[in-house]
Amino acid sequence: MNQQGKDLYAFGPFRLDPAERLLWREGIPVPLSPKLADTLLLLVRRPGHLVERDELIKQVWPNTFVKDGNLNKNISVLRKTLGQWDGGREYIETVAKRGYRFVAAVTLEDIGAAPQLASEEPDAIVQPNNALDKEVELLAAHEAKLQVQVEETISPSWLGPASNRKIAVFVAIAATVAAALLGSLFWRSRHAQVLTNKETIVLGDFANSTGEEVFNGTLRQGMSIQLQQSPFLKLVSDEEIHRTLHMMGQKTNTQITPEIAREVCLRTNGAVALDGSIIAIGTRYELILRAVDCVRGELLSSAEVQAKGKNDVLDALGRLASEIRGKLGESFTSVQRHDTPLVQVTTPSLEALQYYNLGLNIQSQTGDFAGSLLSFQRAIKLDPNFAMAYWAMSDAYSTIGETASSAEYIRKAFALRLQVGEPEQSIIEGDYYFYRLGNLMKAQRSFELHTKMYPDAQYPHILLASILMMLGRYEAALNESREALRLAPLFTPFYRILALNYLLSDRVEDALRVANDAHAKGLDPDVGAVLYGIAFYRDDTAGMSREMANATGKLGKEDLLLAMQADTAAYFGHLDNAQDFCRRAILAAERAGEKETAAGYSATCALREALFGDKYKARLLATMARQRANGRDMDYGVALALAYAGEVNRAQALANDLAKSYPEDTIVRFNYLPTIRAKLALERSSPQQALDILAVAIPYELGLPAYSFYNWGDLYPIYVRGEAYLAAHQGVKAAAEFQKLLDHRGLVLNEPIGALAHLELARAYSISGNTSKAKAAYQEFLTLWKEADPDIPIYREAKAEYAKLQ
Repeated sequence: MNQQGKDLYAFGPFRLDPAERLLWREGIPVPLSPKLADTLLLLVRRPGHLVERDELIKQVWPNTFVKDGNLNKNISVLRKTLGQWDGGREYIETVAKRGYRFVAAVTLEDIGAAPQLASEEPDAIVQPNNALDKEVELLAAHEAKLQVQVEETISPSWLGPASNRKIAVFVAIAATVAAALLGSLFWRSRHAQVLTNKETIVLGDFANSTGEEVFNGTLRQGMSIQLQQSPFLKLVSDEEIHRTLHMMGQKTNTQITPEIAREVCLRTNGAVALDGSIIAIGTRYELILRAVDCVRGELLSSAEVQAKGKNDVLDALGRLASEIRGKLGESFTSVQRHDTPLVQVTTPSLEALQYYNLGLNIQSQTGDFAGSLLSFQRAIKLDPNFAMAYWAMSDAYSTIGETASSAEYIRKAFALRLQVGEPEQSIIEGDYYFYRLGNLMKAQRSFELHTKMYPDAQYPHILLASILMMLGRYEAALNESREALRLAPLFTPFYRILALNYLLSDRVEDALRVANDAHAKGLDPDVGAVLYGIAFYRDDTAGMSREMANATGKLGKEDLLLAMQADTAAYFGHLDNAQDFCRRAILAAERAGEKETAAGYSATCALREALFGDKYKARLLATMARQRANGRDMDYGVALALAYAGEVNRAQALANDLAKSYPEDTIVRFNYLPTIRAKLALERSSPQQALDILAVAIPYELGLPAYSFYNWGDLYPIYVRGEAYLAAHQGVKAAAEFQKLLDHRGLVLNEPIGALAHLELARAYSISGNTSKAKAAYQEFLTLWKEADPDIPIYREAKAEYAKLQ
């Protein structure tokens, strides 16, 4: 090979000797049949230029009739020989219906730089390094021989047409089999190592050259859903990708090109970057997916499928996902078992999937769950059987506190659950138990099972955190919140839940740290309500005013802060101001389209009046609340307000309706109903019955009962139990109950019963004969209410009771 005066064509790791028709890859000879060599040489000599199909046939098969299928097969074998698998474009590009173009950069090198063979003898044969290389070499030779046979038998003049066709078909099939075996063994020789289930994948966007916007983002979303069915593959989450893009100085909505995908992959310690493309070929579409080694930048594998038309694209995308899963190392059995068709998991409508993807993007990039509803509604309108769109609607409604709407949409998703894949079915079932049935035990088991099956899924962790908070298990909830945030460090709602969890646990500094951490990352986690609670906890009036001002005029945010401001006003005895803030909160919620939330605010207005002793106003406001909307939490608030207002029959009827409507609901059974029924027992002068009723609430009484971030209903079982002990003249036990409220400042915060607990504690000390402690407790309450509205009934009672102790 030490010949002089010749040049080699160099491209990538390859060197091609035009005189000898020999090809090397990094010094190792690559088996190449004569016709493959001729084809490659013709393309390499004209890099970047289109070589027409007719010209290729004329140059490579002179005086021979060759069908298009034979040319296609020849190009396919050549691509595989170069390591360019189906759909790849690093060497040979197909120009539809015209020909081929060699797209890699080609340079000329002096023969002195050519690879040296193992022997200096000109005709020496390179011995293969192992049995696999030998097998590749033999198959290549066999393929070359078959290629010649194809050429000789396609149209010899001495055979009749029938014999000609039979021989041609037979040899063509044999050549195809040999080529497939050669490609398979070549793949094994170069890529014997595949992914393990501990390595991660970054999924990039699909390059869309069709000019049809419906494919933008939609194909990536569909591919992500399909790949997430796999228990073997581990995708880097979109939230982690967004965080990495942020670190790279890129916007979170930046298109994830192959270059960006690979950089994200490197930064996240991933193993493989996937990038796809879709092109239009007449009325058909070709979808290609490439798997690239993140470190070396080498093509590991690729898959290519065709769709007959636009309506077949999603089905083709599912086939593409299945093929790449197998090529990345997932077992055939696993792929078969976890491979629900994409059109079944999502929708057969591209447009519906596009709107679904848009809604998810709105949530992940802005945290605006109310703003995502319109996209999901459009998806459902396009496909009324789109189970995951119903689920997304339910999740969005639950996040903004519209529990009745959430329950209705998850009911619809649950009815369609059998058509989706295992991960989606598991999530739908868990949410159905949670939002529709309210069965926290079933929901907890469902989400715990999901975390075991899919340990990288963040959604079940945040739902587990919510469930555990409702059960009063705040330390365990903190663990789940942290895990959810670890898996999705840029998903803004998770910061709000973790910060709230810390506040409820009386860890206000940690809550503030989480909020500040989110802001430091450039995120807007909508923690205004939590920051307001922290400011109240610290007696920081300026901080509360600041958060109130920040929310003013912001649709979907202002109403919550106005409701909290109403509670703060009532906490200090400013009942008229409280009711004004409450009316403004109701109007703001109605402007945001949150009917149930507005009704809930109306119910708290009624309960506040009832607690403070104005029974007439309480009844009036309770009736108005019921006219606005129905909902589990709102109905509870109205029933409790009516019970405190002495409307025993109406309250009892509402309690019966709650029991009938929510037979499995954990909060209704062990918090709401016991509290209402115990208060009704007190109205009937049966304190012991009230205490007996409340016994079932003890394991749950420190929990967070309401679904929304407006935590107005916390600790009422404890407050009513304290009232029952007072009615039973058990002052010491009553004092212990009211002290619980004061000991859990993060839970009670600015609830009216937080202020009234001081008064009730004074009354408990008084009936137990501890006058000094009673006086101190009365003084604390009257100091708290030193500027209270003078005509509040319970305020007049407190002053009169204190005066008797002097």
